[in-house]
Amino acid sequence: KDVQKEREPHVYLSKEEVKEKIQSYNSSVTDKLKMTLNANGVYTGFIKVQMELCRPITVQSSQSQGRSTPSNQETAFYLPDGCVNTLHISSTNTVREVIEALLKKFFVADNPAKFALYKRCHKEDQVYTCKLSDREHPLYLRLVAGPKTEMLSFVLREHETGEVMWEAFSIPELQNFLRILDKEENDQLQILKNRYAAYRGKLEEALRGVLKPG
Repeated sequence: KDVQKEREPHVYLSKEEVKEKIQSYNSSVTDKLKMTLNANGVYTGFIKVQMELCRPITVQSSQSQGRSTPSNQETAFYLPDGCVNTLHISSTNTVREVIEALLKKFFVADNPAKFALYKRCHKEDQVYTCKLSDREHPLYLRLVAGPKTEMLSFVLREHETGEVMWEAFSIPELQNFLRILDKEENDQLQILKNRYAAYRGKLEEALRGVLKPG
């Protein structure tokens, strides 16, 4: 069930409360991805983000990394569904910063404004998916929920169709999307042609058997 943007009040914890929660969190961790509390009160840790992208992403090749303008060394492709990535972040990092870091880690050239971070959680035997605001702090949410992804997980998606800022796409990206759509259309067309050709062959064979003299 998808719900609106996160509107739950942000509960501010004291340094002692944060310390206690981190100790409790680390005692429950099973994958060694523990949190660390620094002297200044900022803590660091890991979050896992599941990629649920319906549209192709544009990835930079090693030759085009670091360039500010698109090049023909960029490739658009569909990311496999269910891909999970792990990020090391701090309690000060916002949702927008997490999205930017995730895309940068994997050399994704697409504008971060095209994407949104969601949280998926269990409440009253139901699963809720809620879009987080850009000002939320994912590591805080992870700390409060505990390390179990069954209780809370993060998902990266594109904005809904009505929210897509098409002006954020470069011309090479749009051209890549069109090429992918053309290929998919041609593939589907060929499948249909082969299917009906097979039907036609069977019908003609049946007709020959019916019309055969004797």
